[in-house]
Order: sequence, then structure tokens, then C-alpha cells
Amino acid sequence: MPRCLSSLAPAVAALVLFACSSPRPEEPAPAAPRASTARDIVGTMPDGTEIEAFTLANAHGIELRAITYGGIITSLRAPDRDGQLGDIVLGFDGIDGYLKDPPYFGAIIGRYGNRIAKGRFTLDGTTYELAKNNGGNHLHGGLKGFDKIVWDAAPFANERGVGIIFRHTSADGDEGYPGALTVEVTYTLTDQDELFVDYLATADKATPVSLTQHSYFNLAGDGSSDVLGHVLQLGAGRYTPVDAGLVPTGEIATVEGTPFDFRTPTAIGARINDDDVQLKRGRGYDHNFVLDREGGGLLHAARVVEPTTGRTLDISTTEPGIQFYSGNFLDGTITGKGGHVYNHRGGFCLETQHYPDSPNQPSFPSTILRPGETYRSQTVFRFGVIAERS
Repeated sequence: MPRCLSSLAPAVAALVLFACSSPRPEEPAPAAPRASTARDIVGTMPDGTEIEAFTLANAHGIELRAITYGGIITSLRAPDRDGQLGDIVLGFDGIDGYLKDPPYFGAIIGRYGNRIAKGRFTLDGTTYELAKNNGGNHLHGGLKGFDKIVWDAAPFANERGVGIIFRHTSADGDEGYPGALTVEVTYTLTDQDELFVDYLATADKATPVSLTQHSYFNLAGDGSSDVLGHVLQLGAGRYTPVDAGLVPTGEIATVEGTPFDFRTPTAIGARINDDDVQLKRGRGYDHNFVLDREGGGLLHAARVVEPTTGRTLDISTTEPGIQFYSGNFLDGTITGKGGHVYNHRGGFCLETQHYPDSPNQPSFPSTILRPGETYRSQTVFRFGVIAERS
């Protein structure tokens, strides 16, 4: 062998050995999930109007699905303490269930959330007669409120997150209300595991407005159990007692010493069957709580913990009140998603709002929107988990 090649042999062998023993470059890690939106047609109204569905997902896998009919949130999947996703809102697998007049599952409520006594109010010297759809009272905007119309809608993405903007114009005289009302409601899902619900409205005549979102939550995630073991805390030292028709009497009462004191974490079912006239009238909780507010802006209003799964829900709002409804009128006659029967108290609602019947209660915060003004309201739902097991 020529001397020059002989002298290279040890070096070549060393290089080969190094190449064989060196670790291979690591494969790139899978890309982290990214926020996304999707859009599809899921049904039609009897008049042929298409109903669209929008799906929002954040970087942590939380997924919200909403439809243009009623702006209804049809599903909301959030992880438990073990990372397992579960659907935490009540609803139906298909569109037909929502068209059969269910109890406002997941819907945008307007023009006026909650009750107006006797379906009547007087504004600037004129008395307006509204649709009566709850005994002799007006409830959640009437016979065809915002929960039963097909909204114009479009998805978007911005620096806050991904979302859907819903738009609708309610004509002058709609359900008896004065003035044309132009409304925008925006759902935004963030990578901080928050759902922002922003409301905006303008009117060409003075009119009452109080918009809200009516999702029924069950943080256990399958809708098959009741919510009596969920632990609730409310930032409210007062509430508005109701008459037999569930309309506020006008009194603002303390929660001190009553079953309505949720200022410290308390199971929903701990006192729900107490011998209390207000609980009997509501068949449980169906009352407006007056938030402990000292100024404007977002205020933390409520926290709910489901001990078994560890899921938590925190709600902040710019509104002065929150309606806590413990699913008292669910009675087992509705079969929802996955074939689950929604039994008594199988879901709860926390509806941020101005007080019910404010147009007839001068001492309550005003809900009158006048031309040239803009109605703005914001509610934030934050989803989380607690690590410790009960």
C-alpha cells in the first residue's frame, strides 16, 4: 500500500467510527396546536334560509361551536384535570332540536333578557304592549326573540383570538318594542382559555335593551348528572326577591342569613330545598343577584368548581347583575346530545344582565337606550382546572 494511503487509514477509521457513534439529529417536535376557525352549513329554516355553524379552537384544544340560528353555542369542549375534553354545555346533536322551542339552550337573548311585568312598560309618556309569552309576562324578548332568528355572521381572527361576529337589525315594533335596533354580538375565544362575549347596539328611538347569553352549563362534561354538587361563589351581597310570577318586587334584599348567600364557595344543592318562600317561588334558584360593584369596567362576578373533574368556570362582566338559574324547569322530557336525558337541575345558567323588569322599576339601573347612544356590554368566561381531587 502506498505510504500516503497507509497513513490515512487510521484517520478514516476514526471518522467512520465517529459517524456511526454520533447521535442522529433529533426530529423536529410536532407543531403546537394553533387557534383556528371553520365554517359549514348544517341545516335550513322552514323558509329555506340556511343555518351555518362556526367552530373555534384555541391553542389548548378548547373548542366552541355556534350556529347562526339564535347565535346558539351548541357545544363547548374544555379539558378536565386529566386533560380529557368534555362538552360542558347542554344542547342537541342536530338542528331540529333547537327549532322545537327548547328552553333557550345556548342562545343570544334580546331585546330584553329576563322578565318584564305584564308585558308592558311606559316610556316618555307612551305605553308599549309587548308579547306575553310567560304567563302574563314578557320573557327573553317575546315569542320570537333574538334566540329564534337567523343572524348574519362571519368568522375572524385578531390579536385577541379567533371569533364570530353576529349581526341583526330588529325592526321598529318587533315584539312590541319601539325603534329599530341594530345589534352586534361577538364571541372571541383566546389562548388564555377565555371566551369574550361583547354586545353592541344602537337604536333610532328610545327603547329598553338588556342582552345576555343563555348557555346551560354542566362542568361534569357529559350532561348526564345534576349540578347540585357544583360549588358556586358569587360576588353579590344582595339580590332582588321575586313575586309568584318570578318578577322582581322592587326590593333589593341582603343575602345575609339566607340560602342566597354564595359569597363563600357553597354547593348549589346545599340549601336548595330549604323552607324559603323565594326558593319555593323559583322551584330553586331563579333570581337576579346584585353584584358588589363600586365602579365601571369588568368585575369578577362568579366562580364555579366541579370537584369530580376539576373543571372551573370564572365569569367577569361589565353588567350590574347576574341571574343564577339552577335548571329547575328541566324535567326529563328533553333528550339532548349523546342521548342524554336532561333531568331536573341537570344544568345551571349564569346570565349577566341589568335587573329584570327595570323599565317598570325606577329604582333599578336604567336599561333605556336613546338615539345617538351606544349600548356596550362585555362578559368574559374563563375556563380552567384545579389540580387537587375532592
